This record gives sequence, structure tokens and C-alpha cells, in this order.
Amino acid sequence: MTSSSTTWFLNMQFPERLTTLRKARGLTQQMLADMAGVAVLQIRRYEGGNSQPTLDVIRRLAIALGVSADMLVFDEQERGPDEQLRYQFETISRMPQYEQDVIRELLDAMIIKNQVTGAIARVAQGAAKEES
Repeated sequence: MTSSSTTWFLNMQFPERLTTLRKARGLTQQMLADMAGVAVLQIRRYEGGNSQPTLDVIRRLAIALGVSADMLVFDEQERGPDEQLRYQFETISRMPQYEQDVIRELLDAMIIKNQVTGAIARVAQGAAKEES
């Protein structure tokens, strides 16, 4: 999947994701049911949005489909960095440890700066409302 098709896919709800992944792998509902160890009727219910799988079933579905459970469950905005950040983190993980430590410190400083800026803005908004 390319980045744009991944974004489209991740904006789907669970039943659509499950159906799309199953079809992309050329599996019938029965085949997926057999691979995941659930009844085919249950797969139909999941794909129809009439039932939600347990965590154990999500795990088995993810294994059967060859994807992470996150890919089945979460929207793009709910989990993980975007593709560009993921690539950057992978690159950083191959750097010497001392360089990784410097980058972590820089990231921590930027996160704290952002949190403080947000807190100041919220306090300013609260003060402005009180004056109104």
C-alpha cells in the first residue's frame, strides 16, 4: 500500500478494514474463519458491524491476515507516528548511542516547550473569559 492508500484505509471503521484486508489477501469469509479459529457466521457479523471481536479474536484475525492488531483497530490519528517520522525514527535507531541520546534530549525539550505553550494559552483563554 502506498502512503495515500494507507491513509484511506486507516480512516475506515473496523468492519471495513477487516473486509478490505480479507479481500486483499484473496480470502473468503470461510477461509478467514478457519485461519482465525472462529465461526464463519462470526466473521459475517464482524464485517457487517453487528458484533465486535474480543481481544483474543482480534489477535487471531491479525495473525491470520498478516497485519498488526493496531492496523485492524486504530485510526491513523490514534496510533503511531506518520510515515515520515517513522522513517526518521528508524534512521535515528541506527545512529550511535550518544547521538540517539542527544536527539532524545532535543525531542524532550521540544515536547516540554509545546506543553508549556499550550498551558499558557489555556490560562490566557481562561483569564480572557473571566474578564468578559
